[in-house]
Order: sequence, then structure tokens, then C-alpha cells
Amino acid sequence: METATNVHAALGAHRLVPVVVVDDAGNAPGLAGALVSGGLPVAEVTFRTAAAEESIRIMAARGDVLVGAGTVLTVDQVDRAVAAGASYVVSPGLSRAVVERCQDHGVAVLPGAVTATEVQAALELGVSTVKFFPAGTSGGAKAIAALAAPFGGVSFVPTGGIGPANLHEYLALPCVHAVGGSWMVPRDLVSAGEFDKVAALVAEAVALTAGQEVPA
Repeated sequence: METATNVHAALGAHRLVPVVVVDDAGNAPGLAGALVSGGLPVAEVTFRTAAAEESIRIMAARGDVLVGAGTVLTVDQVDRAVAAGASYVVSPGLSRAVVERCQDHGVAVLPGAVTATEVQAALELGVSTVKFFPAGTSGGAKAIAALAAPFGGVSFVPTGGIGPANLHEYLALPCVHAVGGSWMVPRDLVSAGEFDKVAALVAEAVALTAGQEVPA
């Protein structure tokens, strides 16, 4: 399993985090292959489906995809995600119990934070990279830029309402570590097993990040 430091470095290098909903673990191998062939060997598999755990196990076992668990709400889900091979855990909100359990396991955790109070609470828990969710309805890139001003050491991973049309608004911000999104891994294409189309969308997404500097 990757260390938390290595995970954050990898996410920052790739700039994009595909947020994936897998309804059938049988599609996990094809999905992993599509991400790799598209040039983005990263996945945040949401814990919203019964197939999530097994999908994480299958994808992580390849060894060439950085697999995390998303929509993690409880300590039990943290334990299950880590046991399945997740290298990082993402929560929509800030839960002290979830953060501390991830730290106990030594895995990277990205809790959700969209207010100054939540960011400060994350810092008090030793977390300096947070998920900004839902980005589109929480003020977007302008809100992140404003929030980053008093929190110079905090990095953000905005997710929600982001796509090809506004991706650059977020990636242009030095405080944005990476951007999460599902537009390059549509649930219907994954469920249909149309992995050539998924790979093409992933490659297009990667191309959109070209020329975007990685924040120091």
C-alpha cells in the first residue's frame, strides 16, 4: 500500500481523480484497464454500491492503479476499504472518527471541507489536503481562492459540478492539488462495459490538463 505522502504526490502529479461508481465488480478489470490505457491510473471508487469493496480489491490487485474509496462515511467503511486495498479514503464531509481511523491505518484521507471552520477543524486533525465538495454549488473556483487566502498551507481537491468546460478554472489555482470528476468515467458506459469509450474520454481529460502547472 502506498504511504499517505506518496498518495498525495501521485494525485498532485496526475491532477485528476476519476470518481467512479461501479455497479458490477465484473466491470472492475475493464475499468482499470481503460484508466491505464487512457493515461490516468487513478480511481476513487465510491462506497455507494454493493460492488465497491470487491471492485477496489480487483483494481488495487493490479498494482498499477492508485485506488481509493470515496463517499466513506463510517469507521467500518474505512476498515473495509483499507482491507480491500484502498490507498486513500475520501469523505464528503469532515468526520473526526473517519479521519482518525484513516490515520491509524496510515492511509491518506481527504475529508470534505467547504467552510473556514471545517478547514480549520481539518488542520487541527493534522489534515492539510481537503475535498471541496460540492464545488459547483459551493461557490466554485472563486470560493476556493477566497478560502485559501487565510489557509496558505491547505490544498484543495474540488469535486462536484466540474467538467471540461470549467476544469481550467480550478487547475489554474495554486491551492488546487487535483480535481475530482466523473465525466470521464460515466456510470452508464462502465455498466455497459464500453471501456474503449471510457479510455477515450480519460485520454481527452488528461489532454485538458496539458500545460497546467503543478502547484509547488
